[in-house]
Amino acid sequence: MHNPFVIRDYEDLNWNRVLFILVLVALIIRFPFFFRDYVDRDESTFIIMGQSWADGHLPYTQLWDLKPPITFLFFASVIKIFGQSFIAIRLFGSLMVAITALFTYGIAAKITSKKIAFWVALFCVFFQSLFGSLQGVMSEHICTLFFVAGVYLLFCRKVWFLYLASGLLFGLSIMSKLNMAYPVFVVGLFLLWEGFKQRKIASTIVNLALMVLGTFLIVLLTALPYYLEGNTQIWWQSIFKAPMAYSEGKFHSPLKTLPFLVVILGLLAVGFKTKVIDYKSRGLQLLTAVTLGILLSFMQAGKVNGHYLIQLYPFILIPMGMAVAKLPPLQKKFKPIIIILLLLIPMESYLEYANIISNKIKKGSFFNGEGVDVPRYIMDHHLETENIFFTEYHIGYWVLGVSPPTKAATHPSNITREELFPYMQNPRQTGMEELKYIMEIIQPKTLVARKGKEIFDKKLLEYNAYIDTYLAEHYTLVATVDRGLIYQRLK
Repeated sequence: MHNPFVIRDYEDLNWNRVLFILVLVALIIRFPFFFRDYVDRDESTFIIMGQSWADGHLPYTQLWDLKPPITFLFFASVIKIFGQSFIAIRLFGSLMVAITALFTYGIAAKITSKKIAFWVALFCVFFQSLFGSLQGVMSEHICTLFFVAGVYLLFCRKVWFLYLASGLLFGLSIMSKLNMAYPVFVVGLFLLWEGFKQRKIASTIVNLALMVLGTFLIVLLTALPYYLEGNTQIWWQSIFKAPMAYSEGKFHSPLKTLPFLVVILGLLAVGFKTKVIDYKSRGLQLLTAVTLGILLSFMQAGKVNGHYLIQLYPFILIPMGMAVAKLPPLQKKFKPIIIILLLLIPMESYLEYANIISNKIKKGSFFNGEGVDVPRYIMDHHLETENIFFTEYHIGYWVLGVSPPTKAATHPSNITREELFPYMQNPRQTGMEELKYIMEIIQPKTLVARKGKEIFDKKLLEYNAYIDTYLAEHYTLVATVDRGLIYQRLK
């Protein structure tokens, strides 16, 4: 039996062995973050929305957020099966990263050597697990898994049922993150162009029709539960109309994405021009089409957050790996330096391992962060939990087993996104009206904020001025837990 950790010949690699290695690496890198309260505010919202669905409430009905339902379905499924468990959510997130990397390996192995494909897959795990908010489970992790699997099928035999399966996967991807419609559309254009070029028009149109059928089938299936409840309007407005309104918001501009787009397109252009990347390769042409589609979606969104890049990594790492492989062989004396650099890549993970051990020694729990510590303080000191407002660390709703004060407050920043209010089926029509309703009508007994940070975006002067004044007049600070501020309402 071969030692799975020793790779003597890359040609001996099979999918089982590659998957084993990728899962192992993903778990080692991501394991310490299993005990973090939250990694990104969006992840907290997904968990809260998933819990609501697990409790029997369809997304957008009881609570509301700006994502398609398959993202919430992932969290709802894990919560329904394993209960309230950070570890279970992060574990399945790690498996998603490993499987995404596995399909990336499969794509790369179709157009280059297994050696390059293996290292591309390994770096795919790194890039989807490190640097900022990527240690949690983001909607980009979910949609990218489905999309990469769908693209992989397009590299396989051209048979009708694989195009249908690819379409189903693309549908799941779009219903996890709506911007994936752009690369799906560009891929369709590429396949149509390829069919005309090869004079296989009839078979190409049939295959594309099957792919489109699979995509629309998934979209329609997500509407089915809303149809059965007689509320397809909230499905349509929340999934399609609200994101379009959000992308046209005042803080988003396509011009902000231009520097990033210029860099990526410039690298591709240089690679093709110098023939480091073979522009005649059908596989690389398809990956280029995917890349262009994803970049187009970034441009339409008007911004490029760090976790958006999760969607791009599998498709740019393959040509980058092929280009690096064409460089002159590394001199033997430099190999120890490369090994050291590879070992230093997961530095965030090493620091988090130290953090959870330190937290266990100091506080008696591996679970750490204000999203856990603040709710624990609230429970230990018997503060009001039924009527509570988290302006920060809103994962605390889930930890305490309570709901946000209003539908619009599911993600705290949604309160200020007035362009979304027409699509929420929310009684209030403006953000300020919503905030005043929470503070003056609901009157939360407990309010949680973050030390050293404005409650709302610093550009939103009116919102911050109102809530700062209201807190000063009607609340008192009763505790500071690390950076968490706990306020109690004055009687």
